[in-house]
Amino acid sequence: MSETSEMSGMPEIHHRAAVLGKPIAHSLSPILHNAAYRELGLTDWFYDRAEVAEEDLERFISNLDGTWRGLSLTMPLKKTVVPLGTPQDKWSQYLKVANTVVFRGDGRTLDLYNTDVSGIEAALNDRQGTASGQANFAPVTRQCVILGSGSTAASALAAVAELGAKRVVFAARHPQRALLLLSMAADLGVTAEAVSLEGLEAGDLKKAQYVISTIPAHGADAFAKKIRESHLDASSLTLLDVVYDPRPSALMKAVKERGGVALGGQTMLLWQAVAQVAVMTGTALDAVPVDAMRAALQEALG
Repeated sequence: MSETSEMSGMPEIHHRAAVLGKPIAHSLSPILHNAAYRELGLTDWFYDRAEVAEEDLERFISNLDGTWRGLSLTMPLKKTVVPLGTPQDKWSQYLKVANTVVFRGDGRTLDLYNTDVSGIEAALNDRQGTASGQANFAPVTRQCVILGSGSTAASALAAVAELGAKRVVFAARHPQRALLLLSMAADLGVTAEAVSLEGLEAGDLKKAQYVISTIPAHGADAFAKKIRESHLDASSLTLLDVVYDPRPSALMKAVKERGGVALGGQTMLLWQAVAQVAVMTGTALDAVPVDAMRAALQEALG
């Protein structure tokens, strides 16, 4: 697996990192990480992207040289990487989902982290007012609804459990695939149920404090239509849609129309990248330049 063209002709780069996944061309992670490097004065660091399928991940990693310091992982690699390294935080260990690799020692030792959980927590509390990552998290006092049943849904469950959630409803195309999530919820002291996404109605959000959509672009468009056509008062509801293309999503538009707060996936992307920069570069979390990263992301998004 060759490096992308962005890396060619850059002999002064001594520390490398990249985001891997398939597809990956849309990823804005390089914008965030390289903005952080510039602000931190890490002039010999560079962050890129590479398209890597599940079956190619182990070979890709084994071919990297000693200049590599870290990797970010997106779909479909967050579970594939787990047998290749050692979890270093409780959520990568418990969920068996990791979105971050840090190369240690000889470069052949892989330390694994899950920064999606902290990224979701911070995103739910992000109102553009905090620049340090030390937000005063608002506790969950009502139920949460999570759309989806995959790796990001597991991280969303962990995030709301950390914030104090006692009840979660998973809405998925195939509710039977959420059985593992229901078991995890029980372990975390959260009462949970799984329902059909197609059967979810706008009225089911009346008791919800947070809705987190972890499904692909346009996957929630039919539910968004139900919300638009309803009389739902969403003024006490916050939506986090992890998708950032299209932006805003139909679901975000619908929640805003009904008076709610809607956060796009770029907010989660920012905060999970903040934690990644910290562990990859050895920078203290509160020293990561969040404002510079946010500005670069907003510029890229127009």
